[in-house]
Amino acid sequence: MHSELFQIGPFTLRMYGLCMALGFLLAWRAMVYLRKKTNQPYEDVATLLTWVMISSILGARLAYVMLNWTAEFSQDPMAIIRIDQGGLVYYGGLIGAMVFYVGYTLYYKLNFFDIGDVTATVLPLGQFFGRLGCFMHGCCYGQQTDAWCGVCFPKGSPAWGEQLKQGLIKHTAPEALAVIPTQLIESFATLILFVVLFRLYPRHYKDRGFVGGCYLMGYATLRFLIEFLRGDAQRGTLAGLSTSQTISILIFIGGIACLVWSKTKGKNK
Repeated sequence: MHSELFQIGPFTLRMYGLCMALGFLLAWRAMVYLRKKTNQPYEDVATLLTWVMISSILGARLAYVMLNWTAEFSQDPMAIIRIDQGGLVYYGGLIGAMVFYVGYTLYYKLNFFDIGDVTATVLPLGQFFGRLGCFMHGCCYGQQTDAWCGVCFPKGSPAWGEQLKQGLIKHTAPEALAVIPTQLIESFATLILFVVLFRLYPRHYKDRGFVGGCYLMGYATLRFLIEFLRGDAQRGTLAGLSTSQTISILIFIGGIACLVWSKTKGKNK
């Protein structure tokens, strides 16, 4: 775990922020490539993705603050702006981005899926880097394990702090007990999803909603399964499922709806 790369005066470059920047940059380049390949406008892609990133970060942070207000922010509200220290909920970011897209498409009188499908195609690439950042920061970790793949995060990490709180380790422990590296599992799963969608998009970009639906169903499935392995606290439960699993079910249903709409009304002549 290397959360901080270096510090110059008051400025600290964190691995989490660097991974987010890399994810945004490469997703932008992939989006430009796909738009060019399919002879679609690409000049405003950078501006569009910038606003998507801002809206998704705001949504992800708002969701995290709402879920952890009592534990982390009620006594220190100024900590809300410290996103450089982690603390983002992906589904909150997805909702924030979708709200922006609805407003954007209504304002410019565009079809939602014309830009939504290509964004859904490159989004897993950004998630790949984002989860690598989570791993380097130590958040979003898995359950304790004795398996060969277990990772021991160092003293001061979120896993170490939670295990200390639970009395599983002492404050003198140099590292946490081994946990499943769910960040890496999700990271490489989203990379595979990106490759699949990247190959699908040029063949189905005229089928509005098809690629977007595939993304929603694909990510919802892998996130639902990975949640069984997560070990960080405050997961939330509803009928035995975590909050993210409940949202995953709704997202999966939304993906099915996108595919049905694509099949019946989404063809772009």
